[in-house]
Amino acid sequence: MDTATHIAMGVGLTAIATQDPAMAGSFAATATTLIAGSLIPDSDTVLKLKDNATYIANHRGITHSIPFTILWPILLSLLVFVFFKHVDVTHVWMWAQLAVFLHVFVDIFNSYGTQALRPITNKWIQLSVINTFDPIIFIILCLGIVIWLFGVHPFVVFFPIIAILFLYYIIRFRMQAMLKRQALKAIQEEHNPVKVFVAPTMKFMEWRIAIQTDQYDYVGRSYGRNIVFSDKTKRESLPSSDFMKYVKDDVNIKTFLNFSSIYRWQATPQEDGSTEIRLIDLRYLKNGHYSFVAIAHLTQDHTIDHSYIGWVFSEEKLQKKLYAH
Repeated sequence: MDTATHIAMGVGLTAIATQDPAMAGSFAATATTLIAGSLIPDSDTVLKLKDNATYIANHRGITHSIPFTILWPILLSLLVFVFFKHVDVTHVWMWAQLAVFLHVFVDIFNSYGTQALRPITNKWIQLSVINTFDPIIFIILCLGIVIWLFGVHPFVVFFPIIAILFLYYIIRFRMQAMLKRQALKAIQEEHNPVKVFVAPTMKFMEWRIAIQTDQYDYVGRSYGRNIVFSDKTKRESLPSSDFMKYVKDDVNIKTFLNFSSIYRWQATPQEDGSTEIRLIDLRYLKNGHYSFVAIAHLTQDHTIDHSYIGWVFSEEKLQKKLYAH
């Protein structure tokens, strides 16, 4: 989820935690525990300061893993105890553990996903039923916070909200399953689908859809039950080993291959004799442009001249960023 929603979740948990007698003595300690616990797994956002490859490879990776889901509450409890010595550190730890767990748990439901089961597996868990920012969830949480601030008991406010959100998630899973069936019917002349990707947008009735068959890539959107494919491209295998053996170890290409769950590639000769290898994530098509790509320019002597990975929303900006690296 986005930062604003995580904060709203932290405030909601703070409201509930005020009913714990062991936490009731210090609202400041309670709020610090729950809000910080709801945000601390995203501390890896600072990796943006280094480069895109490092950020994409690690964001929601180790900081959302099993060891760190256990470690964050311990560290947070110690910090809270340092500043609020009168608190019950055991209860602080339990509430911090709940906040951190919920942060990691809700993140698996969007398209970016997390490596929540690391070190058991490094696989990205991307259930793709909730948009990174879901306005319905955010509005519901904010309404609950406002009602609580007006003096309504937090149990009366937030327990029904938990039930509503539970039902909302079920509805989103059912919508996704229905759209997968609809999408496969729409391309029924292609008998061997390889991958089907259906993910939400900020609009409740609009979803992103990408399908790979053994022959074509289909990319489009659903509007209600109506599915419109705006891009159909002949599917190609990955570039030949002659290409890949030179670019596969480039940090940007390697990061893309580890992260993207459904993509295609292009190899385009350039005027200077180099070859542009472009990997295109099919999940992010908007206004005719694929915004998440990895590019490597392979020179005639098989060295990488430029490479880049990231989200860019126009070809002009993409080229500027490519040659800036």
